[in-house]
Amino acid sequence: MTALPITFDDVSAAHERIRGAAHRTPVLTSTTADAATGATLYFKCENFQRMGAFKFRGAYNAIAQFTPQQKAAGVLAFSSGNHAQAIALSARLLGVHAVILMPEDAPAVKIEATRGYGAEVVLYDRYKQDREALAVQLAAERGLTLIPPYDHPHVMAGQGTAAKELFEDAGPLDLLLVCLGGGGLLSGCAVAARALHPGCRVIGVEPEAGNDGQRSLRSGEIVHIETPRTIADGAQTQHLGQYTFPVIRTLVDDIVTVSDAELVDTMRFFASRMKIVAEPTGCLAAAAALQGKVDIRGKRVGVIVSGGNVDMVRFGQWMQDQ
Repeated sequence: MTALPITFDDVSAAHERIRGAAHRTPVLTSTTADAATGATLYFKCENFQRMGAFKFRGAYNAIAQFTPQQKAAGVLAFSSGNHAQAIALSARLLGVHAVILMPEDAPAVKIEATRGYGAEVVLYDRYKQDREALAVQLAAERGLTLIPPYDHPHVMAGQGTAAKELFEDAGPLDLLLVCLGGGGLLSGCAVAARALHPGCRVIGVEPEAGNDGQRSLRSGEIVHIETPRTIADGAQTQHLGQYTFPVIRTLVDDIVTVSDAELVDTMRFFASRMKIVAEPTGCLAAAAALQGKVDIRGKRVGVIVSGGNVDMVRFGQWMQDQ
């Protein structure tokens, strides 16, 4: 078997590298969720991570490994919001100038936060322009180092630290549910799971409108789709990555999908019963558990809640909708 782009040693090294910069986020439980599902659920709450999402882990791990020349030139990223904020904050902490390509329809709170961390924001039309082509062009023009949102070994290893901490805090798990966009989080977590508890099944969860990951896993090759229209803006990716897909194909057991309505129901559950705010993308894995997309009865289940950066006006509207 061809060697995978990251190993558990990479995840462990990333964990040491981000120590003191990243928060060790809490693992929460809910007797209500357990009673409703017949399982024992452990929610790894990355909505309490710095800048509000797991993305900080991978971003900091990547920039921390820059050469002096790369640090002097600056970093470039493209993102709908959470990777943007993660790169912007990590760059500020490490003394590196950041330039971020963001879709013009990204949540205003994410654009404002990215600028607030000191990054230069360049907007584009996600439905008409190719962000990857734009990023390559801009990086070449300015001599910047491009750190993509998911398809980078250092990013993947950093994201896997979330699962490492979950296993350390919750103990052995029968199943791990992970949000899926481009696969950085899922691939990193799958590597950690296989190393720490090989018997734990790993399942990715993506929006129904953007099931490229599910189709890719089942076909054995990367499937490219049009930009999906879903409230899970962090999972509006068009395809898995050249680095993430081999890990997912090798280590992930299955990929399931949830609807936007089910994401709203899960956001409402978190707010009303667990008193936490999670963004739609952050609810993907939890929605699979709470909406019965996976058989979890009688199992110990880890759930990655990937982020909480949501526009509060829109959040209020979702909470009122019935």
